[in-house]
Amino acid sequence: MLHEECGVFGVFSHAEDLDVAAATYHGLFALQHRGQESCGIYVNDRGVQTGHKAKGLVNDVFTETALNGLGQGRMAIGHVRYGSAQSNRARNAQPMHVNHSNGSLVLAYNGSITNAGELRRKFEFEGCIFHTTSEAEVIAYTITRERLMVDSIEEAVQEAYNHLEGAFSMVMMSAQKLIACRDKHGFRPLCVGKLGESYVVASETCALDAVGAKFLRDVLPGEIVVIDQEGMRSLKTYVDPAHPKSMCAFEYIYFARPDSVIDRNSVHISRENAGKILAKTYPVKADVVIGVPDSGLQAAIGYSKESGIPYAIGFNKNRYIGRTFIQPAQGQRRNSVHIKLNPVPSVVKGKRVIIVDDSIVRGTTTIPIVQLLRDAGAKKVHVMVASPPYKFPCYYGTDVKNPEDLIANRFDTFEGIAQAIGADSVGFFPVDQLQKLVRPGQGLCTACFNGDYPVQPKGAPLTKYDKRLP
Repeated sequence: MLHEECGVFGVFSHAEDLDVAAATYHGLFALQHRGQESCGIYVNDRGVQTGHKAKGLVNDVFTETALNGLGQGRMAIGHVRYGSAQSNRARNAQPMHVNHSNGSLVLAYNGSITNAGELRRKFEFEGCIFHTTSEAEVIAYTITRERLMVDSIEEAVQEAYNHLEGAFSMVMMSAQKLIACRDKHGFRPLCVGKLGESYVVASETCALDAVGAKFLRDVLPGEIVVIDQEGMRSLKTYVDPAHPKSMCAFEYIYFARPDSVIDRNSVHISRENAGKILAKTYPVKADVVIGVPDSGLQAAIGYSKESGIPYAIGFNKNRYIGRTFIQPAQGQRRNSVHIKLNPVPSVVKGKRVIIVDDSIVRGTTTIPIVQLLRDAGAKKVHVMVASPPYKFPCYYGTDVKNPEDLIANRFDTFEGIAQAIGADSVGFFPVDQLQKLVRPGQGLCTACFNGDYPVQPKGAPLTKYDKRLP
């Protein structure tokens, strides 16, 4: 289950005729895959912040009336959010809006602050009252507190870096400035584009494409980008080229859209290369290769190209159902598999089938998918997984409450996993090959696969699977 795996978008207009609310709406629509639980947009009109946010999909929350109610302005930011079953209250929807004696702050963020609990307790002991259970409110309080002691919002954000630990890619608005920043490790993506004379910030380049913006560059890990009426400038106090980078490997495996480019890596090419490496590592005699829509398709194509086994569309996907993996309740995930995917009998009947998926976490969705192929007449079903076995808790955005629920921890061998999911065999992407999916020298966070944590979380419970144990 994903926790706070979100999408952010921001625009600063230097043109009179740019509808920033509409641009943000289209940007969020392109980022809908990053969060389907809630969404929100705030528009800044000469320092007056007007917003609307609610639970639901972008297209449902932002009716024509809701968009018109945001008014016109020069700045806007938006957010799509996935919430866990424990944190999906409407009040946790972002962006977060905070008023203070020096003005106001509107903030949207993607990530997970590993010391959020510690900061929250500190603020509460000092008399702060929290209205949500969201880490975004903790971040907003941290920045606001610093803002009361410095001369500008960008200085406040710089000071906040000394207190915030973990993963964060953020976009925020003050009365006159749009600010985008990324944590020093670069866990989560963030990029900047140009739309005429205006600037756009987004979690993925596919959102820039959706509004017609030209990609300029990625926000560097540790960088603070400030955009105002004078243009764009960069603060690189915390940018250290020698510092190990830790982009979440799951961005390339599952989270991002395949048409996005993250840190100069094509997600499509990364996934196709993963399939090629899988084919080299686990060659299987089969008649057809199919992928689990949508995030398994590129890896399936790669497996087919490398193995020479024909690729075919083996499932028809109901496009009116969201990702089963990011629905809050497990019961929903299990039930929706049967109406989300339907096998194409003419492709799989009587054949030895290789099915490629992006990942297996608990196995609860893989079991019915394999059974669907059996019921459609597949003679053999071999499951190839375009990521390593998921074994360890993640504290940077992918939330697994109980590591013992992970199928890779419940079974010691691949044979045991194959038997549990009803497959003839199973193969996982080798963890030591992950670096081949990105440019040379670019670091990846692989903690959920091998327990090597770039940032040690504070106050998180230890499990027998956690390498922090002595």
